[in-house]
Amino acid sequence: MENLVNMLIGAFQGLTAIKYGREIVVFIISLLPLLELRGGILAASILKLSPATGYIISMIGNIIPIPFILLLINKILEWMKNSKFFKGFADWLFEKVEKHKGQIEKFGYFGLVLFVGIPLPGTGAWTGSLIASVLEMDRKKSFIAIMIGILMASIIMMVISYGLVARLINY
Repeated sequence: MENLVNMLIGAFQGLTAIKYGREIVVFIISLLPLLELRGGILAASILKLSPATGYIISMIGNIIPIPFILLLINKILEWMKNSKFFKGFADWLFEKVEKHKGQIEKFGYFGLVLFVGIPLPGTGAWTGSLIASVLEMDRKKSFIAIMIGILMASIIMMVISYGLVARLINY
């Protein structure tokens, strides 16, 4: 993940020269599927943003897409399945859902919290929202579970990315 984040930081290098450019880069990375909050917090630490600034921007960037995914993804997926151009991508998304849905079906909303909250490859708010939508879970409860998962992941990533444990020990 660090290599991908560094690549994106390099791609947006021009933005870092403007006022609030580093913050914009972190926000954009936090919006992206696969990287999300995890990539945003890592980017914030690489770009030497303060932990508080990196945290807030990454949280906002990761949260913004969630309601749209919960509300619209089923309609979008249905359209994609019927499109020659997007059918392959839709099939890939459904395979991803099938791969992870057992964990969430088994534990319900608690499983959704854990799925979003444990920062492993292929997990996160985007995939959690996709799975919750495909499984037709209650949107409000899913949103709350995803938010709790994002909070959990953010704490884990802050400790990893900013070395907060080491900082606390040195104080």
